[in-house]
Amino acid sequence: MKLHAPLLMLGLMACQPDETVSRHTDGVTAFALQSIDGTAFKGSATIDISESGKIAGRAPCNSYFASQTAPYPWFALGPIGSTKMACPDLAQEGQFFDALGAMTLVEVVGNTLILSNDTGREMVFQAP
Repeated sequence: MKLHAPLLMLGLMACQPDETVSRHTDGVTAFALQSIDGTAFKGSATIDISESGKIAGRAPCNSYFASQTAPYPWFALGPIGSTKMACPDLAQEGQFFDALGAMTLVEVVGNTLILSNDTGREMVFQAP
């Protein structure tokens, strides 16, 4: 029986362990945003990292989702998709998405998830 290289590679990739942040949470996978760049976030936003290679959550107005396949401690989102509902908190939602898209590192410490980047930006999330 002859295996084709692409099929063999696909099979080997499926056997690789999950190295994304999803694997490093001790079972805590849903977090609520507490602050952006050291300032308390007045809106409501969450991030769920329960599914390997993906994130999802709720921004102040809309639900969102994106791919995230970088190995821990790196954080690299694919394009962020979201619903398109308007609400009075659209300015906070823009602030949230701008910050989320700028993050490049992730750290999980107990019930806290910290996203940051090399320019000093930071988002702190806490498990409920």
